Amino acid sequence: MNQQRGERVSQQANPRGTFLIIADTLKAWINADPEVTELPSLAEIMSHYNVSRGVALRAFAVLKQEGVAEPFPGGRWRIVRASQQVDRRPLDQRTADIIRADGLEAGQPFPSASVLAERFGVSRPTITKALEKLEAAGVLAGGGQGKVRTVRAVPTREERS
Repeated sequence: MNQQRGERVSQQANPRGTFLIIADTLKAWINADPEVTELPSLAEIMSHYNVSRGVALRAFAVLKQEGVAEPFPGGRWRIVRASQQVDRRPLDQRTADIIRADGLEAGQPFPSASVLAERFGVSRPTITKALEKLEAAGVLAGGGQGKVRTVRAVPTREERS
């Protein structure tokens, strides 16, 4: 982790306030660099500040409460900036939108889990769960190990909400 994000928290610091010091340091780093899009990993925070998992989680909770960052399923915590529009709908709904956005019709192949994971910036297991929901809803067919998923039905607005 880059030293610009803050210096190590002193071992002499009040243990009850350490998470606040970390949260303040991360906020200052976020405000100083508009290019930052996600927080360091929990492990990086723990290692860099020499704190426990609980302290790092409490620092993240402060950032969430203050609207600075939010957890992102299958990925790192992402920075929330007032100027950014972020789609907060469930991943399966955003994935279903690909059918319309890409002009797919029933019977056509659907993008693979790997392609979708990269497109949404999430892990493959996370996108696989979303795809399984769409299969259960009858929107997609096939899939699984080495099988190509196909569009079974084009969802209407009512089905996606």
